[in-house]
Amino acid sequence: MEACLCCGRSFVVEGELDFQSESNARRRRLIMKKVVAGLFISLDGVVEAPNKWQFDHFDADMAAALTAHVAAEDTVLLGRVTYQEWAPYWPTSQDEPYASHINNTPKFVVSTTLKRVDWRNSTLVQGPLQQAITELKSKPGKNIGVAGSPTLVRSLLQDDLLDELILMIHPVVVGKGKRLFREGDALKRLRLAAAKATSTGVLIATYHRR
Repeated sequence: MEACLCCGRSFVVEGELDFQSESNARRRRLIMKKVVAGLFISLDGVVEAPNKWQFDHFDADMAAALTAHVAAEDTVLLGRVTYQEWAPYWPTSQDEPYASHINNTPKFVVSTTLKRVDWRNSTLVQGPLQQAITELKSKPGKNIGVAGSPTLVRSLLQDDLLDELILMIHPVVVGKGKRLFREGDALKRLRLAAAKATSTGVLIATYHRR
């Protein structure tokens, strides 16, 4: 579509419309916000209570990866369980720099049972998750990060709403606890976008939706 310089009316230049439409669509895809989740996970798939088994693997490489992840987001998604665990702690926490980040960043809490959310900058999402994600991604800004919330991560993955999954795979077998994936989940194929081993043997694997 071109605009006539004399009258301002639009007209189609033959042979250019499809090319420009495809180019604009590509550009929109490139700048669209992503939904990104990052989780500590054991070799046997456990994501619950990582503070009990991952602390001796936290090194400079992992700190850099987490810093980059946080710096790239300006919106946070939380599941009900994570919200209820975090809301009493972080508002008065002095654990910086994450305390300032999570308290000041807009948070969207996905739950069908909560009636209200009182943590500052929090909004309750009770309607269709796809609609909420679409609205958030349509706004300008950085990525939408999923904080903890393995159940929500699994739901986003199953509904094709998760754009990027970062798994920090620890060389440990926990043996018990909540796992990220469960029996009966639908088949999903992901594309490995990046992989890096830390000095303590943690594999940071980044997967994109195919």
